[in-house]
Amino acid sequence: AGGGGRPPGPDSSLEPYVQTRIFKIIVIGDSNVGKTCLTFRFCGGTFPDKTEATIGVDFREKTVEIEGERIKVQVWDTAGQERFRKSMVEHYYRNVHAVVFVYDVTKMASFTNLKMWIEECNGHAVPPLVPRVLVGNKCDLKDLIQVPSSMALKFADAHNMLLFETSAKDPKESQNVDAIFMCLACRLKVQRSLLCRDLEGRPGQARRLEPTHDANSRNSCPC
Repeated sequence: AGGGGRPPGPDSSLEPYVQTRIFKIIVIGDSNVGKTCLTFRFCGGTFPDKTEATIGVDFREKTVEIEGERIKVQVWDTAGQERFRKSMVEHYYRNVHAVVFVYDVTKMASFTNLKMWIEECNGHAVPPLVPRVLVGNKCDLKDLIQVPSSMALKFADAHNMLLFETSAKDPKESQNVDAIFMCLACRLKVQRSLLCRDLEGRPGQARRLEPTHDANSRNSCPC
């Protein structure tokens, strides 16, 4: 019988190769609603002093820890203008895990145009189980608000989305910005784990999955 070697210890060379799961979250909406600023606030913790119109697609990423697991959240920011989108839109929607629809609470047109953005998303065959959230940005501009919360909530309910109203600019709202993406990351972690478990036993069946909460566990999920 061979002598065999020692079992790998904590310093084993295999340790660094533990795969970090990656969740791709795309951010959609009209130009100038604050999509880029939201991604800056979440990934870098700051509001950019100056931004220019996004041309094509850009993405930023942040590694977070949820229930002891490190997860890389990739936030894809896209141009709101049609002339900057045409060549990249197929790549943008490919293998997406979650969608964030953004409107400006001070511009009713950006809210009305959400129907167009939802149609585009559906037109690229994004599966129904892919979580979607609605974000009303620039809520710090209270005197300029055109989209009432009640109207936005009704729209979100009709499209099975959570609603967040926040401000990428106001530092006091930074936790709320984090909550948008952390909530999606938590939901995806639970959803994908349960889906894999279901597929092992009963392939071909899908069901609506929601995060579970254990009062005795440490859970950074804001949902």
